[in-house]
Amino acid sequence: MTQTVSAVGSGVAIVRRPNRVRMLWLLVVVGVLVILVLISLVIGSRDVSLDDIVAALGGSTDNIGQAAVAKRVPRTVLAVAVGAALGLAGGVMQGVTRNPLADPSILGVNMGASLAVVVGIAWFGLATATGYIWTAIVGAAVAAVFVYTIGSLGRGGATPLKLALAGAATSAALASFITAVALPRADISATIRSWQVGGVGGASFGTIGQMLPFFVVGCAICLFSARSLNSLALGDELAASLGERVAIVRGVAAFGAVVLCGAATAVAGPIGFVGLVVPHLCRLLVGVDQRWLLPFSALAGAGLLVVADVIGRIVARPGELDVGIITALIGAPFFIAIVRRQKVRAL
Repeated sequence: MTQTVSAVGSGVAIVRRPNRVRMLWLLVVVGVLVILVLISLVIGSRDVSLDDIVAALGGSTDNIGQAAVAKRVPRTVLAVAVGAALGLAGGVMQGVTRNPLADPSILGVNMGASLAVVVGIAWFGLATATGYIWTAIVGAAVAAVFVYTIGSLGRGGATPLKLALAGAATSAALASFITAVALPRADISATIRSWQVGGVGGASFGTIGQMLPFFVVGCAICLFSARSLNSLALGDELAASLGERVAIVRGVAAFGAVVLCGAATAVAGPIGFVGLVVPHLCRLLVGVDQRWLLPFSALAGAGLLVVADVIGRIVARPGELDVGIITALIGAPFFIAIVRRQKVRAL
């Protein structure tokens, strides 16, 4: 069994693994995710037994343990869905921009979605989950286009550093706008502040059901774009010579990522760094082939958010820390490490 090695823009050699090795890693990641889901059902302010889990999954809520499991099931499902959406969206954004620093939170996409939702709540009486999602998608799309346009100005086009700086500046400005909109509204400011942290507590199957169509559409678009993203990695000119319509490929893939980011932000708040950390770690396992990287990013993103949710319940018992805080603690050092690597220029 042979392995080939190629250099990427980060200056780190990435092993292109045979498909048998990739399939083995896929089984491992799926197995780990299943274990994490079971741990999420067991651990909380009150630990429960396996019997309680089985009974609760069967619809029984006869005791406190079973009732606790019944509450943890939807939040675990939501953590899996949101984590998968953010991990997949991050992988697509890095592929579309060929930027190792691309991430929905760093590029201002999550904050654009947040501002749109807050404005909708405060000024237009937005109240339904579906309305949140549509509004968040529009806000995410506007923010993404704005940041990419600003980052593309000047010599060199949209470099990783320029996009990161444009995204950081845009995120800061949008966060200020959110505060300005929410502060005069005492009736909604507490709810908005809590939502802005990012969390999966209080999840319900009704909310998940309203998010599901957007999640399916966004995932389908992103995964079907994988082969074309491989062509884009060779450079625009070579991709065009291979028959790819570069602008259309970028637009369609970016639209899929925006749909995922908007839906995830609408139901869970602006959770950061999942889309940054996960694709980088997955490249170490399966290489740079987007046909493998994107599904792995979705699975690993789901696992990371479930882990963050479990950690948040453990460290603050009997209360909890929202997953947005945990992912920021994990992701911020990772982001600094990437920025400090002077050889990082593009993927």
